[in-house]
Amino acid sequence: MFGYYKRRRRSRLRASPLPGSWLQIIRRNMPIYGRLPQEDQRELEGHVQVFLAEKQFEACGGLELTEEVSVTIAAGACVLLLHRNTDYFRRLITILVYPAPYVANSVEPIGGGVILEEEQIRLGEAWKSGVVVLTWADMQATSRGLNSGRNLVLHEFAHQLDMEDGLADGTPVLERRSQYARWSNIFGWEYERLRRDSALGRYTVLDKYGATDPAEFFAVATESFFEKPLLLSKRHPDLYTELKAFYQQDPARWPSRDPGVEIHAPSNNEDGPASGMEA
Repeated sequence: MFGYYKRRRRSRLRASPLPGSWLQIIRRNMPIYGRLPQEDQRELEGHVQVFLAEKQFEACGGLELTEEVSVTIAAGACVLLLHRNTDYFRRLITILVYPAPYVANSVEPIGGGVILEEEQIRLGEAWKSGVVVLTWADMQATSRGLNSGRNLVLHEFAHQLDMEDGLADGTPVLERRSQYARWSNIFGWEYERLRRDSALGRYTVLDKYGATDPAEFFAVATESFFEKPLLLSKRHPDLYTELKAFYQQDPARWPSRDPGVEIHAPSNNEDGPASGMEA
């Protein structure tokens, strides 16, 4: 019964007209919105209303939590939900927003019962407990096209999708069991390729932070899928195909020019898993 009322409430929210001030914010702060097909823009607007009705926002570090901040975050996050049967990041409860990079305590086991504790400067993070942390200054830089293919909101909310099964392992919940073998093959190979390229100092389409672990690789690949789709589809066609199937979107075919397409990167002669390989 609860599920029925939740679906009904969400349906009403999606059908409601988006406030004009919210639409202005999305158009101003979210370049991806202008590249979306018109029907996807309408779907995104509906998702934004559900997201803002269900999620909590908290300002940290002296930030003023304005309509512009919350709407910008909601719109970026909801790009990942288009065309998908979604429960709106079901583990997510709260989004914490800092004005600028913040200091966080890091605790890391290094073996032999020894734990390394240190302070780190961070732009954002995602927790299994239902929290996403973001930095407003970095989001503003993305809005102005200053982050060269990076997108903090896409990155951290990709982590939330990854953790919907309780694990941060770079494998989100897939529609069919038969998809997991192919996903593991392609993502595993591409992750190792990025690690090799990073170690050797080679050019990579993917941010080298993705070589940290499989969870970061999935988040970084998601950023490139939406921010540099033409480059990703040309240099990593199998990875692009897997992401296209998961997100049920094809950004390389959106009706606008991909700003990354004019980058003249050195050729990469490594062979990857065969295209069209069956799981």
